Amino acid sequence: MTTDWKHQIKRLTDKGASYADVRYYPREKEDALFMWNGNFLNFNRSELSGFGVRVLVDGAWGFAASSNLGDVTATFDRAFENAVSAAKRVGRPIRLADKELLSGRFDSPCEVDPFEVPLAEQVAFMKELDGYLNQPGVEQRRVQLSTVNKTIRYYDSEGAEIEKHIIDIFPSIHVSAFDSEGVQQGRKYLPPRLGPTRGWETMDRDHWKAEAERIVDEMKTMLSAPKCPEGRMSVILMPDMMFLQVHETIGHPLELDRILGYELSFAGGSFVRLEDFGQLQYGSKKLNARADATLINSPGSFGYDDDGVKAQDQMLIKEGILVGALTSRQMVTEANDKAGREIFKSSGGSCRACAFNRVPIERMTNINVDPGEDGTLEDIIRNTEQGVILSGEKSWSIGSNREQFHFSTDIGWLVEDGVKKHIVKNCAYSGMTLDFYRSLTAVGDASTWEVQYVDNCGKGVPGQVMQLGHGVPVCRFDHVKVGE
Repeated sequence: MTTDWKHQIKRLTDKGASYADVRYYPREKEDALFMWNGNFLNFNRSELSGFGVRVLVDGAWGFAASSNLGDVTATFDRAFENAVSAAKRVGRPIRLADKELLSGRFDSPCEVDPFEVPLAEQVAFMKELDGYLNQPGVEQRRVQLSTVNKTIRYYDSEGAEIEKHIIDIFPSIHVSAFDSEGVQQGRKYLPPRLGPTRGWETMDRDHWKAEAERIVDEMKTMLSAPKCPEGRMSVILMPDMMFLQVHETIGHPLELDRILGYELSFAGGSFVRLEDFGQLQYGSKKLNARADATLINSPGSFGYDDDGVKAQDQMLIKEGILVGALTSRQMVTEANDKAGREIFKSSGGSCRACAFNRVPIERMTNINVDPGEDGTLEDIIRNTEQGVILSGEKSWSIGSNREQFHFSTDIGWLVEDGVKKHIVKNCAYSGMTLDFYRSLTAVGDASTWEVQYVDNCGKGVPGQVMQLGHGVPVCRFDHVKVGE
């Protein structure tokens, strides 16, 4: 069945809508495979299709969605009626910032579509990974694999026509065992993006074998390792921990809808205020962070957002000063009006929905920290008097406005007088967000920079789970509170 989406949009603008758009998902496929101790326990495959319609009438949004292409006209009319009803109660009429009128296509880089790899071959690969993990001393083994393949077609009343093809893969392995005190110690591996691809070719056997052997050795060492020391000291965060720090204490607090109070009832707010832009010292001069949706091999790259705005690379924090946020066409006009000045010139292209039946909201793209000039990991260790190297996120607790945090990690290594010593376990650190980033004293060079992925970022009501990435180097922070 062929649907004339542009005709349906024009029908609504003829009725009085100031703006309308539609996102049509011809098909979205997701697979999730789970193996535990060599037993293949779970396989979920979901396939869906549908479309979501947004309409702006008298300054209010209306939204409707359907998975039935025989219900197109009625769904468009329902979205319009919802907007008319909402307009009767709107407090501040919504205005959309201007955008460049674009049409285009985006294809995520992929040599081998995971959905073209037979399921038996995928399971056999997982079984092979489990074999690498199945070593003496390992009590629990997990192998997980999730894959996504979807097409999105976007049309709006301003003339945009965009088509996106997204393929992605999210593999991981995990081992654990109980130490002599009955505390479970674990080590996991979620691979950084290993080149310009988001396909099955990520599953390189030699690479996975080496990483599996590494995490098994580290986990076994932790079983008899001493506890992490307590006190204030330097913390060196590896990329597989630094990404979570950035995600929770830079990415989320810089979502503009949070800053304006729209997420308070669910995901929380932000300590950032509109008057902070251009003057708040977020971190030391070594901190340069950006929202980069053009990073080709990351799940946070999508070509165009769900406002029809082209993906961008924008600074958020420049030499420690807050200069930008994650923004949409709606929120930038509201923020500028409330601030009484032009903070944002245009949308940053961060408006996304996780599915056709969800409304687009501000979401993280790839929130990255630029590499620095403090050398390799070895260089940073050599210049550290006392501290710990921390790797692998284990648990986290964050203030409702992201003003403070407490994280624990899988593993740590003691550093004394510039030398990396033995492994320590039960590691944790905490702090106030701004104090923490202002204590940033070393940022690793490009050799330490990795793109780590996040496949489970939750936000919004109804809930939306989104995928993205973080390109981060090794970073050192001084005078941090460390302990269990």
